[in-house]
Amino acid sequence: MPTFTVDTGEVDGGVRVILSGDLDLSTAKQAEQAIEEAERGVSLIVIDLRRLSFMDSTGLRVIVSADKRAKRSGRRAVIVQGPSAVRRVFEITRLGERLEIVDTPDEIEPA
Repeated sequence: MPTFTVDTGEVDGGVRVILSGDLDLSTAKQAEQAIEEAERGVSLIVIDLRRLSFMDSTGLRVIVSADKRAKRSGRRAVIVQGPSAVRRVFEITRLGERLEIVDTPDEIEPA
């Protein structure tokens, strides 16, 4: 079973949160807390899902909540797509149409 980890780093104008492993009911709280801490005082939050091996609906709620908080606070949230199993969750729910999603951090356009 993959270990879940969260790493953060700076990106131009904000912070990148890199989620690794399985984002599910057992790890959602850890992910949410890390994202909330990273959001403080930045105008851009990048949530990088490329290292996830699995994400369920609880994980999706974490991502959607981060996007809602960003919009309410005048921040920008950008999601870096994960592997096909993770992408599928966004496709099934059609949330990919509502969220700003890119394939790589290099694709993020300046605000």
